[in-house]
Amino acid sequence: MKPRILLVDDDPEFARLIEYNLESVGCEILIAPNGLEGLRLARTELPDLILLDLMLPDLGGISVCEILRIQPSTRDIPIFILSALADSCLTGKRTHTKLAGYLVKPVDLKLLTESVFSVFEQQQQTTRSRLTQSNN
Repeated sequence: MKPRILLVDDDPEFARLIEYNLESVGCEILIAPNGLEGLRLARTELPDLILLDLMLPDLGGISVCEILRIQPSTRDIPIFILSALADSCLTGKRTHTKLAGYLVKPVDLKLLTESVFSVFEQQQQTTRSRLTQSNN
């Protein structure tokens, strides 16, 4: 099973770069150019992971995180922030939004790929554990 990733970013060149790199290692990528479209795709497609920019043209990334966390269908989807802003702008908000990680742009593509697969594998293990427990 390959990871399904939702990338929410308004920079089309950056989105194509991330899409190309993650697809080349076996991921399926969905792209949303703004927060509202990101929320819609998150609800309808239920990706394994969300890569989210903080500075979007409509809703800010923190607002998108907060909305995703209060909806039952999306609350457990891991979210990585990909932003040009230093992660110090999230001080005090990290625990509230339960972020899986934060990578500063320009993103180290190797680190991004490793992070994506690490989180995906953790999710798969958690799912297998839940299934085993429910069958016992």
